[in-house]
Amino acid sequence: MTDAPADTAKAAKPIVPVALLALAAAGLWASSRMTWVTVHSADGLTEPRTDELDGATWFGALTPLALVLVASIAAVFAVKGALRQLLGVVVAVVAAVAAVPGFALVVGEGRTAERAGTLAELPVRAVVSGADAHVGPALLSIVAAVLALIAGVLLTRRTDGSSQLSGKYDNPVFRRADASAEVTKQREETGTAAPLSDRVLWDALDAGTDPTDTAEGQDGDDKSTGRAP
Repeated sequence: MTDAPADTAKAAKPIVPVALLALAAAGLWASSRMTWVTVHSADGLTEPRTDELDGATWFGALTPLALVLVASIAAVFAVKGALRQLLGVVVAVVAAVAAVPGFALVVGEGRTAERAGTLAELPVRAVVSGADAHVGPALLSIVAAVLALIAGVLLTRRTDGSSQLSGKYDNPVFRRADASAEVTKQREETGTAAPLSDRVLWDALDAGTDPTDTAEGQDGDDKSTGRAP
C-alpha cells in the first residue's frame, strides 16, 4: 500500500525542468559575459576608439534574469500543485523577456550603432563610425531563453498519474478500504487476539474505520474474495 505512492513520488520529481532551468541560467550568465557589440568611434582629436559591450551592458537585466532562473530551481522543490504551476508561468515570462534583446540584435533593429554609442558613454564630440554585432552570444541567450520556456511549460503541466493518485488517497472510501485491508492483513499474520500496531490503529481511526471491530474486517475480507461470510 505504501510502495505505489513512493514510486509515483519519485517519478513525479521535476528532473527535466530543473535540468533545463540550470542550462538556461548557465547560458544567460555566459552570454552576459560575452561581447555582443563592438563599437568604433572617433572624435577628430585623438586616435579612433574601440569599445566592446558585453551582454550585461547591452541588456542590463540579463544577469538578474539568470539569477532568477537559479532561484526558481530551489522554488521548484519548495512548492507543489498550483503554486508550481504558477512558478512555471513566471519562468515562461522570464524566458520571453530574456529572448527579446538577443532576437532584436540577430534580426537587426536598425539602431544598433546609435544604442552602442549611448551605452559606450562616448564623449559628446565623438561620432560612431561603425558597430559590429556579434551574433553568437545573442543566439546563446535565445537558446537559453527557449530552454527556460520549455521548463516553464513543463512546470505548468500536472501529470495525470499524480492527480489520480492524489484523488484516490483523498477519497474517504478508498482510505477506509485500505485501512480495513491493513487491519485484516495484520490480524491474519499475527492472530486475531494479537494487538494491532500503533500505525495500523492510527491509520484505521483516521480513515473512519473501527480497528477493534473484527466483524467489519472479516466482512470486508469476504466481500473482496467473493466468499460468503
